[in-house]
Amino acid sequence: MKTKAKSVLVTGCSTGIGAYCARQLHAEGWQVFATARKPEDIEQLRQDGVEAFYLNYAEPESIAALADTIIERTNGTLYGLFNNGGYAQPGAVEDLPVDALRAQFEANVFGYLDLTNRLVPHMIARGEGRIIIHSSVLGFTPMRWSGAYNASKFALEGLYGSMSGELRDTGVKVSLLETGPVESKIGENSLLHYQKWLEGKESRHTALYEERLAEMAKPSDSGIGKFRKGPDAVYKRVNHALTSPKPKPRYFITMPTYGMGIAQRILTSKAFLRLAGSGR
Repeated sequence: MKTKAKSVLVTGCSTGIGAYCARQLHAEGWQVFATARKPEDIEQLRQDGVEAFYLNYAEPESIAALADTIIERTNGTLYGLFNNGGYAQPGAVEDLPVDALRAQFEANVFGYLDLTNRLVPHMIARGEGRIIIHSSVLGFTPMRWSGAYNASKFALEGLYGSMSGELRDTGVKVSLLETGPVESKIGENSLLHYQKWLEGKESRHTALYEERLAEMAKPSDSGIGKFRKGPDAVYKRVNHALTSPKPKPRYFITMPTYGMGIAQRILTSKAFLRLAGSGR
């Protein structure tokens, strides 16, 4: 497949995985459309030769505007979509305001679906296309104090698992990326959302929240960070999902994801939940 003839939209390209993948795809000859929220990040992408646009998954009008722009710029021939943006809302389920959960789903689920459904008809009409969804090991492994994020990723697994079957025989393939710990600003961003919804709120979990957030901010050579991979590990799977004649429906990334995947298959439900830290 000659990648120079193909176009791909990558969201969440301010930093980390999205930024790396957008630039690598561009370097390999793809026509890349990237999105970010901050003007300075959009400008930096453009300076690097990548066509960049504003997108905020929590703003439906920005999703509609982006989709219209991409359809116009490609004349309806967009080949790949990598839904990558989003964030992780920390907090015990008992402490989460409903609005915090709504916000989590708006960014991690509803925005993904809105953008996908505006673009997939054009892929179906052409008989080809690739949809890549950034899920997580937490899309099948429940973890304490991550209920909102868990729920959003579980929802993605269900939605896009169903869509994969519905797109059978259309030429459009769906792949889910089951990432574990990968270098990104997810910890830093989680702290912001903790402060917005939970800081100062009376809770029996306050000390544990602070401990968990401190752990997420540690260097990658400490704690679970020793298993962390760079964004290149994700890019390898993105590239395969875009170019392979038979892309995988799911890509496991990092050792913890492989470990939890194996554990889920061989352990009882009770034992698996205990391993994940959610069992009784």
